Amino acid sequence: MTRLTGNALRLTVHIGENDTWHHKPLYAEIVHRAHAAGLAGASVFRGIEGFGASSLIHTSRLLSLSEDLPVAVVIVDTEARVREFLPQLDELVTEGLVTLDECEVIRYVGREGTQGTSQGRAGRKGKKSL
Repeated sequence: MTRLTGNALRLTVHIGENDTWHHKPLYAEIVHRAHAAGLAGASVFRGIEGFGASSLIHTSRLLSLSEDLPVAVVIVDTEARVREFLPQLDELVTEGLVTLDECEVIRYVGREGTQGTSQGRAGRKGKKSL
């Protein structure tokens, strides 16, 4: 498991939910590449409304525009590791916004017994989900 405490860098990639890379969701490709690169972690957040450089508002409230909601992929790791990952984003992200922010990691603890594995619901320890 990657140890991460203290000063770090937060990479946020703002894209559209329908953005793709080789017929696969772009956010999924970014997360998988971050994992393969050994970064500390990545999360995808789906927005309910937003607009970007195109100035077109995407919202979940209007049925006709609800197909391409904003998505943010957030990755946190050391500055060196995040900066090393940036060239991959140059290849992947053709539209959107990529930002870097300094941050401080206070706590970074994974689930016990899941180090280095990718387990489904049945294989997880801890709380059970429906």
